[in-house]
Amino acid sequence: MLTFDETSSGVFIVSVTPFDERGALDLAGVDRLVDFYLSKGVAGITILGMMGEAPKLSASESRIFVEAVCARVGGAVPVVVGVSSPGFASMQELTEAAMGAGASGVMVAPPATLRTDSQIVDYFRMTAETLGPVPFALQDFPLATGVQIAAPILRTIADEIPTCVMLKHEDWPGLDKITALRQAEAKGGRRISILVGNGGLFLPEELARGGDGAMTGFAYPEMMVQVCRLHAMGDTDAASDLFDAYLPLVRYEQQPGIGLATRKHVLHARGVIASARIRRPGRALSGMETAEVERLIARQARRLDQLVRIEELS
Repeated sequence: MLTFDETSSGVFIVSVTPFDERGALDLAGVDRLVDFYLSKGVAGITILGMMGEAPKLSASESRIFVEAVCARVGGAVPVVVGVSSPGFASMQELTEAAMGAGASGVMVAPPATLRTDSQIVDYFRMTAETLGPVPFALQDFPLATGVQIAAPILRTIADEIPTCVMLKHEDWPGLDKITALRQAEAKGGRRISILVGNGGLFLPEELARGGDGAMTGFAYPEMMVQVCRLHAMGDTDAASDLFDAYLPLVRYEQQPGIGLATRKHVLHARGVIASARIRRPGRALSGMETAEVERLIARQARRLDQLVRIEELS
């Protein structure tokens, strides 16, 4: 099992879950999807996340998908499995299945019922007790969960719970939260990995504030991988220039309600998944939305061709 810990960095791509046109799991397409992500240089793969349609899968489907992904990854990179659940029994069951299949760790988001700081800390203490030695990422995504976790509370959790090795940072706006966490670490707080979400919408700024990489999805994962690499090399201008070249598609993917449909449509257009099908209650793109996305894909291809020609001439 590969290491998933406080030092984790790079892009842990949040995978889509492929379905066929009938809405059934496309297990035949899992290998192609995993191979695509690995070919783009991702440092890890996260499955059964919110954008992986995890709540729409049955318990048996979740286990089958985890087993298929882990088998194809074959230890090439860490696999992190989203196990968020209203109850700890189902969380523990899926965690045991995931770790047994070869996953490196899990990801947990707080339930919407948490209201106070003490409730939040107590919840993750109980999470750690439930998971035992399994390392986990805390998903801080208040726009989706409705749970606001202040930086000092995140610090308390990180300092008190050694198996909480990563923050999946998806607060928005949340750049100051990253700064506060890193400043606290500089004063003696325990270090945890910070990987950012929100489709990478603020990736250059988040890396500059102390993020270690991204744990999110985007139909062009190679962009996020290269932005992280360039930033790590100290070439922040080049990282921002590359990010800017993809910004129209990043922006379109971040629309509430159709973001996943956009991502799946582009992945289908790139030949990565056989169908762009989303399970209900999610909806497909409308005709006009499809035309807009196709235009963005075409413009992106021309933009990349221009960048290649400029590099060849320089």
